[in-house]
Amino acid sequence: MSSNSTNTSGIVSKVWAFCNTLRDDGVGYGDYLEQLTYLLFLKMADEYSRPPHSRNMPIPTKYNWETLTNKSGDELEVHYNNLLRELAKEKGILGQIFTKSQNKITDPAKLYKLIALINAEQWVLMGVKDKGDIYEGLLEKNAEDTKSGAGQYFTPRPLIKAMVECLRPEPMKTIADPACGTGGFFLAAYDWMTDNNDLDKAAKQFLKYETFFGNEIVAGTRRLALMNLFLHNIGDIDSENVMISPNDSLIAASETRYDYVLANPPFGKKSSMTFTNEEGEQEKEDLTYNRQDFWVTTSNKQLNFVQHIKSMLKTTGMAAVVLPDNVLFEGGAGETVRKKLLETTNLHTILRLPTGIFYANGVKANVLFWDGKPSSKDPWTKEIWVYDYRTNIHHTLKKNPLKLDDLKDFIDCYNPKNRNKRKATFDAVTNPEGRWRMFTYDEIIARDKTSLDITWLKDQSLADLDNLPDPDELALEIVENLEAGLESFRNIIEQLKK
Repeated sequence: MSSNSTNTSGIVSKVWAFCNTLRDDGVGYGDYLEQLTYLLFLKMADEYSRPPHSRNMPIPTKYNWETLTNKSGDELEVHYNNLLRELAKEKGILGQIFTKSQNKITDPAKLYKLIALINAEQWVLMGVKDKGDIYEGLLEKNAEDTKSGAGQYFTPRPLIKAMVECLRPEPMKTIADPACGTGGFFLAAYDWMTDNNDLDKAAKQFLKYETFFGNEIVAGTRRLALMNLFLHNIGDIDSENVMISPNDSLIAASETRYDYVLANPPFGKKSSMTFTNEEGEQEKEDLTYNRQDFWVTTSNKQLNFVQHIKSMLKTTGMAAVVLPDNVLFEGGAGETVRKKLLETTNLHTILRLPTGIFYANGVKANVLFWDGKPSSKDPWTKEIWVYDYRTNIHHTLKKNPLKLDDLKDFIDCYNPKNRNKRKATFDAVTNPEGRWRMFTYDEIIARDKTSLDITWLKDQSLADLDNLPDPDELALEIVENLEAGLESFRNIIEQLKK
């Protein structure tokens, strides 16, 4: 092992050990991650301002890193609180990183110690991968902390990597995510492009400044995404061009069209806003987006994201989107959106995902892959290939988390290098258990409500009592089904109230 990687693993364990110290004081992963973000940003800006970089940084002198290293006790706490408040008013990435920032470390001695820990290292010199790994590790831990709700902004990394491997994004092309969470899709695409291409100077510049565009409306999550990108050498500390917008992407049509869209839009079916009524009670009002470019007006958030992603994709572009089951079978607006998607794009692949891989419970999801197309009088979709990685598959976050290897067979079947040469593994006679099969456009259109919720494999647990999964897996599955059922009941109650 090189001294550099040994050094990095030492830093990782220090960063983690300190996190555990703070947890005893009631500071959760999320709060720790935020404080680490503010302090790391200032320390790296300080390093960039010195030789050999000697860059002119946008941080006011009275709030720079040095001002934190020469104070302690109450004086440090007061100064840190002021610093957070003032830097939030700045322009560009600086202001976005510090938006709505608060000091969550109430013990000044612990804050002093964290500053000393960060001050002891040269972060700019550290490898991009090492810094990124430290931060991604913390993000994942934060997502696992189910009480914080951070899991809803975190897509399992093996799933992201599989989606990127299928799309094989090319250099000098643009990539967007209209609900980018902590930026996982961007980082996987960045890694894919740097690992699989010999990039010249122009391609490296394009990758750093012009490839990625995202939206994230939650300020804390957006902060983590910006820092995540920055630690991976995407964007710049002193840039006024912020790659991740705080705007709700659904409100207006995208002014730009993109080469790739990779996304896992927020689950939860309704777009809504909460307000207080005349009786002083909290009420929710459905949000519908009246957009001329949408096929149908609906308050179903996922259907709106499907329509939006279709509209932001170039006619030569490619999309891979994680969507819950309701998008595949719901009638009304759902049926309209499915029909239009089949007509106006080439919806060529559906990956059915198992439960137990997301940090939000009870989620049954799929990945839809489609290609953008110019307008045409004939439907673009000719055949849809479905890979069932749900039936008889059991994953749990703790004992059997999803790994990239689990999706290797799907990637091979998808055949990213030549999608025209796909071969079904399903055969009614020779291999009825095959997970990969093709359906024609006519077969799909003939289905009730043009449903894309397609299954053909027998559920073994019903047929084979000897091969029942572990009791804890069964219990988890029951919990997930109950939670999914409860969510449906809540929606029905909301409808009845109206």
